[in-house]
Amino acid sequence: MPDEEPSLNIPSLLTLAVVSFFVIRWFFNRDGEAGAGSGRSRARGNGIDPAQVEQISQMFPQLSHREIMWDLQRNGGNMAATTERILTGRGLEVPPPSFQPQVAIPTPTASAQPASGAATATAKADGQDLISRYNLRAKVSADEDAAASQSQPSTGWSQSKEERQRLLQKRRDDMILAARRKMMQKGQGVAQ
Repeated sequence: MPDEEPSLNIPSLLTLAVVSFFVIRWFFNRDGEAGAGSGRSRARGNGIDPAQVEQISQMFPQLSHREIMWDLQRNGGNMAATTERILTGRGLEVPPPSFQPQVAIPTPTASAQPASGAATATAKADGQDLISRYNLRAKVSADEDAAASQSQPSTGWSQSKEERQRLLQKRRDDMILAARRKMMQKGQGVAQ
């Protein structure tokens, strides 16, 4: 009996195969993360959609593209979470200096900005402010106190489409005129 050789049986071979699989998998994942930045963050960094960054940037122009990209990368590209964080007043964290966003963002925005900038420039060149766009010159020139006293609360939602449209246009006009009055008062307060 002492001359008996140890043999490999099926359970020991299966255990060896499973352990080898996990060791090899761990080894390759570890090497992938040791490069320039972690492999997972690089994969998520490529997953940031430039359209999402541009859309958030248009909603909140006070934020930089870099901050938006950093937050989108941190939450896995979830645009709703980034927007919710901004709207709740928590703001976005400043990205670390080591964070280098992809340079692919300026290309779409550079081509989109001249088109929208040209549209804005032509709108301003045509004198398209809210007063002229909605033909409110007559109401502006009228007595503003009378316009303020004329505003009466609406009785409710009308069944007639034309009546609803008229009420909504009146509300829009009243809001524009009220904002203009506030700006004029603010301007007079600063001048004094």
